[in-house]
Amino acid sequence: MRNLRNIGLAAGLALSVSVSALNAYASEPTVPPAPTPFPAEGKIKYVARDSILEFKALPQYHEPDWVTEKYVKTGKLPPVKDRLPKEPLVFKTANMPDGVGVYGDTMRHVIGGRPEGWNYGAGQTQGWGGIDIGLSECLTRTAPLFQVEAKDTEPLPNLARSWDWSKDGHKLTMHLIEGAKWSDGVAFNADDVMFYWDDEVVDPNVSPLNGATPETFGVGTTLKKIDDYTVEWTFKDAFPKQYLYAMAYGTFCPGPAHILKPQHPKYSKNTYDQFKNAFPPEFMNMPVMGAWAPVEYRPDDIIVMRRNPYYWKVDEKGNQLPYLNELQYKLSTWADRDVQAVAGSADFSNLEQPENFVASLKRAAEANAPARLAFGPRLIGYNLRMNFSANGWGNPDERSQAVRELNRNEDFRKAVTMALDRKALGDSLVKGPFTAIYPGGFSSGTSFYDRKSTVYYPFDLAGAKAELAKAGLKDADGDGFVNFPAGTAGGKNVEIVMLVNNDYGTDKSLAEGVVAQMEKLGLRVVLNGLNGTQRDASQYSGRFDWLIRRNDQELTSVVQNTEQLAPVGPKTSWNHRAPESGEVDLMPFEKDLVAIVNKFVASEDNDKRASLMKEFQKISTEHVYNIGLTEYPGALIVNKRFSNIPQGTPIFMFNWAEDSIVRERVFVAADKQAKYELFPQELPGKPGDKGPM
Repeated sequence: MRNLRNIGLAAGLALSVSVSALNAYASEPTVPPAPTPFPAEGKIKYVARDSILEFKALPQYHEPDWVTEKYVKTGKLPPVKDRLPKEPLVFKTANMPDGVGVYGDTMRHVIGGRPEGWNYGAGQTQGWGGIDIGLSECLTRTAPLFQVEAKDTEPLPNLARSWDWSKDGHKLTMHLIEGAKWSDGVAFNADDVMFYWDDEVVDPNVSPLNGATPETFGVGTTLKKIDDYTVEWTFKDAFPKQYLYAMAYGTFCPGPAHILKPQHPKYSKNTYDQFKNAFPPEFMNMPVMGAWAPVEYRPDDIIVMRRNPYYWKVDEKGNQLPYLNELQYKLSTWADRDVQAVAGSADFSNLEQPENFVASLKRAAEANAPARLAFGPRLIGYNLRMNFSANGWGNPDERSQAVRELNRNEDFRKAVTMALDRKALGDSLVKGPFTAIYPGGFSSGTSFYDRKSTVYYPFDLAGAKAELAKAGLKDADGDGFVNFPAGTAGGKNVEIVMLVNNDYGTDKSLAEGVVAQMEKLGLRVVLNGLNGTQRDASQYSGRFDWLIRRNDQELTSVVQNTEQLAPVGPKTSWNHRAPESGEVDLMPFEKDLVAIVNKFVASEDNDKRASLMKEFQKISTEHVYNIGLTEYPGALIVNKRFSNIPQGTPIFMFNWAEDSIVRERVFVAADKQAKYELFPQELPGKPGDKGPM
C-alpha cells in the first residue's frame, strides 16, 4: 500500500499549489480563548488528608436494631463485633459535613445503562451510574481527594490499610486490612488480590472493565503474596508513588476469588467467554466488599442493592456503615436520570448532559424544589480520538488501513482540528456561559492545566482545506468529497467510520455535529453508534477509525491513570495499541510523550511534575494528539433530605461523584426519612440464591 505520509509533495504538484501558498491560508496557532466566567460554580472546602479516616479498634460497635433483632439474635449472623476487622476503617467525624448519621432510608438512582453481569474483573459492566462503585472496593481510594490541597495529595488507604517502601524504592510492601470479610462472610485476604492480578490483569485473555493492564502499574512490575495480609510490589523505577493512584477505582478492585476462581479457565474446563459470563445479571447476592450487594434484578426495570452486613467501615461512635439500607437503580435513560432527580422522583444525579442544564436550573431555583443543584469546575470534556495503529491492531481492511495512515499524517490532523467550529458545537448543546472552546489535552479545570502551554488551531475552513491538500487529498471526481490517491483503497472517497456511544444524547449530538462539519471540509464520516458494552468492545479491540470519547481521569486529574496519557505500554492508550504480536508503532512526537509520562511517574518533585505536564500539553496539542471538541461544568443534583454531602463536590475528577460524596457516610435525618425501601429489614442472601435473605 502506498504510504500516505509521503505523498504530500506529489499531491501538491498535481494541484499546482505551492507550499507557501498553502501556508498562507492557515490561521496561525495560538492559545485558546479564556473560558467565560461561571458564577454558579461551587467552592470546595479543603481539608487535611489525615483528617478523613484512620484504622483503629473502638470500645464497642453498633448496627441497625432490626439487624440485631432479626438476624443476630436468631443465629443467622454473628454479633457485629465479630463481623468487623480487628481494626476497622473509621471515618472521622470532623470530616463529615453533618456529623454522625442515623440508619434508614434508601437512595434512588436512575440510569441509562443495562447490566451485563457481575464479573467486573473479566470486563462486565454492571450498568454504570454508580453501581460498580457501590459494589467494589479497591486497594487505595482517591475520590475524596478533591477536597485535599495538591501539596497534600496522595491516595487514601482502603483495602490496603498501609504500605512501606524499601530503602531503594523498588519494592512496596502493602498491608491489607486484617479480618475483613466479603458480604457472604468469607474472609478477604491476599488470595483475592493475587487472583485479580495473576488471572485477570496479567492474563492476556481477560480485560478488566476499566482497562487495567500490567503496564497500568509500570512496565515490568511484579506482585507477590507474602502472607494472608501482605503483598509485595516490585517496580523497575524507584519510588513510583504514582502507581498508588492506579490501585484505586477502577483498575485495582479485586473480586471474590472464592467465587470467581472455580470458573476461570486456568482452574476449570470453561472457555474465557464462559468465565466472563458465569455471573449474569440474574445471579443475585454476588459477594462484594462494598457497602451494598445486589439482591434484585428485573430486566429493563430495576436493580436493588441492600446493606452489606459484613461491611468493614464504621464511624467514630462505632456505628457500622453504611447508614443507608438500600440503593435502587431504575433502568431508564440517562436523560431521564436528570429529569427525575430534579423532579424529586429520584434522589441523585450527575448532571452531565448540557441539554438539561437550563431546565434543571430553573426547577432547582424554585422555593419548593426537592433537589439542590451545585455546579463544579469545567471538568467534562469531549474529544475526537484517531486510531493511530498502522501495524495491525483490530485487523483493519484496506480502507481502514488507509485511514490510519491519514490519521498519522500531521497535516491531515491539523485539517480536521481547524475545520471544527467548536463554539457552534458547544452552542448546539446549550446556550449561555456553560461550554468553552476545548482544543484538546488537559481539561481546563485541572490544576495541571496551563493555558500558555496549550496550542490552539482556530476554526478556519479555508486553511483546513489547504492542510488537507498538503496531506495529498483532493476531490478527484467532483462530488464534494476528497478521494484517496490513485492506487490507495481504489481511489474511492475518503470514508471514515466514527465510533460513538448511543447511550448518551450528548455523545450523539456532538458526533452528528462533527459529521456535518467534516462534510464541509470534504470528508465523509459515517457514524457507528453502539450501546455502552458493544462500544467498549469495539474500542478495546481496535475496530474503529475515529471515536468520540468523554475525557477520562488522566485528562481531569492527571495524577490518576497517568499511563493512559500515552502509549507507555502495548495496551495503555485508548486509541493506539499494539496488535497481539507486536509493539506500538510510535510516531516521533509520541516517543516524547511517553518519555514525559515516564519521568512524571518516577518524579517526586511537584515543581518538576508541573513542568513536565506543561511540556506534555504543548507537544500534545501542537501535534494534535487528541482533538478537543467542547468542555463544560457538571452539576451534582441531590435530594435535599440527604446529609453529609461535601461542599463543592465535582461530579467527576478523581472519580464520579457517587464515590466522591462517600455514600456510605450519607444519611437521612430521622424526621426526613421516607418509606422508599423495597426490601425493608432484609439482607443479602447466599450467592446465587434468588432475592435477599
